[in-house]
Amino acid sequence: MIQLKASRCVRSLSKESECNKCEVICPTDAIVVGNNPLPAINFSACVGCGACDAVCPNEALFLDDFNTTEFFFDFAQDEEAIISCRKNVPCIAALNIEHIIAMALLKKEIIFDMGHCDGCAIAHKCEPQIRKNHEEASYILEAMESKANIKLENIKYEKEEQETIAASRREFFSKANLKGVLRTKHAFEKEIQKATDELIEHTLQKSDIALLKQKRITERRKLFFTALKRVQKPSIYHVVESDELTFTSMKVLDSEACTACQMCYRVCPTGALSSDMKNSKIDFDPFLCIKCHICHDVCEPDAIKLSPSYRIKEFFEPAVQNLITFKVRRCDECSMIFSTNSNDKLCYRCKAEEEEARELWGIKGDM
Repeated sequence: MIQLKASRCVRSLSKESECNKCEVICPTDAIVVGNNPLPAINFSACVGCGACDAVCPNEALFLDDFNTTEFFFDFAQDEEAIISCRKNVPCIAALNIEHIIAMALLKKEIIFDMGHCDGCAIAHKCEPQIRKNHEEASYILEAMESKANIKLENIKYEKEEQETIAASRREFFSKANLKGVLRTKHAFEKEIQKATDELIEHTLQKSDIALLKQKRITERRKLFFTALKRVQKPSIYHVVESDELTFTSMKVLDSEACTACQMCYRVCPTGALSSDMKNSKIDFDPFLCIKCHICHDVCEPDAIKLSPSYRIKEFFEPAVQNLITFKVRRCDECSMIFSTNSNDKLCYRCKAEEEEARELWGIKGDM
């Protein structure tokens, strides 16, 4: 069953966030965003495919009985290269692009078993996503000059009878201990939750609020970086179209439109956008960007934009880029230090108070 970590959802960072990827991909309409601050989930409608987990940019959604990081290491040790919904994943759509590329780099070849998609009740959403992931991953691997290959085959993998019997025995003995009892209790509680055929809204708790300011790198990005360190660098660092990448980006900033409000790097969940102690600049690290789009959503003057291209060099030799440098001044009114992109002599608070006073007094123009 799908679960939500509210503090990691980019919608919790700002009410301006327009992210609804989980709602769009859900094949059973179990997730609804709408005007809610956080996604609402109908657990009885959820089929546990994990597609929402894969498209969530900051890993806010996860399956309680399938961990993609654990799967990654188990699959790396598996002699077979088959990924199938009847073998090792709830659905192939549960794998993010970064997982797919990293596994292909390590295994040299992976095979998506598409044989069970025909007639599958969730194939109308999941199968196109799997094919889209395959296309994007193959495009990136080619740009990296990697010989790794990802195949789509109608294998129709089925577990052998002896394998099924062994799994049943393991399940029986795993329940014959204290941990098994606790798992059974947890499963019972989940069944009760599933029986409630209604949308369960999520809210930020005190513990979540404390985590909002923490900058963290996603687990899938760590795996991706680990895999990149184990492969040879390409002879030429190619430049690819940014529209072809769903998991990272490069950015440009309109220095004339920027108001130095500092919102973009304050809400960035990974620290891809950052500044210094004086807030005198905005730096950007493309390798940390998860393309969650929240920096764009909160930028009122629309000063920060996606670059039309992405340099593959950032995968192998990541470098922090300076997008803009601000002037650091002392406010003439309150003597507070503030950063600005103009010739303002007042900080934002004093400037707002001055504008409010002018409006109240009916004074137009400068005082």
